[in-house]
Amino acid sequence: MPFSFDALRRRPDLEGPDLVAVDAADRLILDESADDRARLGEGELVVIGDSFGALTLGAADAGARGIRVHQDEILGEEALRANAVEADLHDAFTSHALDASLLSGARVVLLRLPRSLRALADIAGLIALHAHPDVVVYAGGRLKHMTVTMNDVLRERFDRLDVSHARQKSRVLIARGPHDGVEPEPDAAEVDGIRIRAFGGAFAGASIDIGTRLLLAHLPAPRDGRAIDLACGTGVVAAALAVRHSSLEVIACDQSAIAVASARATAGANGVADRVQVVRDDMMRSQPDATASLIALNPPFHSGAAVTDQLAPRMFADAARVLAPGGELWTVWNSALQYRPALERLVGPTRQVARDRKFTVTVSTKR
Repeated sequence: MPFSFDALRRRPDLEGPDLVAVDAADRLILDESADDRARLGEGELVVIGDSFGALTLGAADAGARGIRVHQDEILGEEALRANAVEADLHDAFTSHALDASLLSGARVVLLRLPRSLRALADIAGLIALHAHPDVVVYAGGRLKHMTVTMNDVLRERFDRLDVSHARQKSRVLIARGPHDGVEPEPDAAEVDGIRIRAFGGAFAGASIDIGTRLLLAHLPAPRDGRAIDLACGTGVVAAALAVRHSSLEVIACDQSAIAVASARATAGANGVADRVQVVRDDMMRSQPDATASLIALNPPFHSGAAVTDQLAPRMFADAARVLAPGGELWTVWNSALQYRPALERLVGPTRQVARDRKFTVTVSTKR
């Protein structure tokens, strides 16, 4: 079928006003970059942070080929592939990690600005290090998610920064003249005896958020020498479990590439990389049914910039699939979210283990 922005699909499992497949920022980035993209050869365009494929497929529809794409969320990659098949543009791009293979020789980069300044700094450093000297970066977003400090972050790595006119509550920052490129290094800290490593954009950074701290204070030793840290973030729970229990094998899962890189670095920093397997996965898709005795979960409530209460129930249901009968899901959640009825319905009998002024820890036993 011919390409149409209106045909792009969002994540089918989630709903919400901010979960749109294409928005005004995507359209503005494409419009501002059109002249430079028209002069590119094959393989000279890079797209970063394309939630559902609007930038990639919009550029492909205009003739670009050999587009290199990086999306932090694995579900974003799947949405892009599905939308590309519908538009008959599946051969116009390839997906890459955020590294030299993505950016080497790039002359135009289309970037949806991340909300994290640290993540933006990591991306800018990589572009400046690996892209062509005449690269032009078109970095756009919705005004409500942009700050003036983003300009300063880009100016640290580029000689010139121009700012587009605002349109439909969106704006584009245009950076030229890369210099002083650098590979990202994770932030490092030690908290409660756990060494934490966090690349830009990882939840909680190089710290332990108060919900995870409460969960860690009550997690028991797994019965069978194996545990799963679902939505692992920087891997704090996985590393802490492996440090506490010297024979324990832990699987840490997250759909974010930044989280996976951070969790691997955290496991390495604590000397437990041989017993912590970090997997980039949609929940626990790669794990077989009825095999786990203990799953630990601090469920997220963001999908990109959008706040949604639909992620946690999907995770509860997948935990129920992976847990063996009698297995336990240990969950920490903001008490105001009132997840206990969903846990009871989707997993099994649920009891409160701990509660403070903000968070609740429960254990749900698989029926």
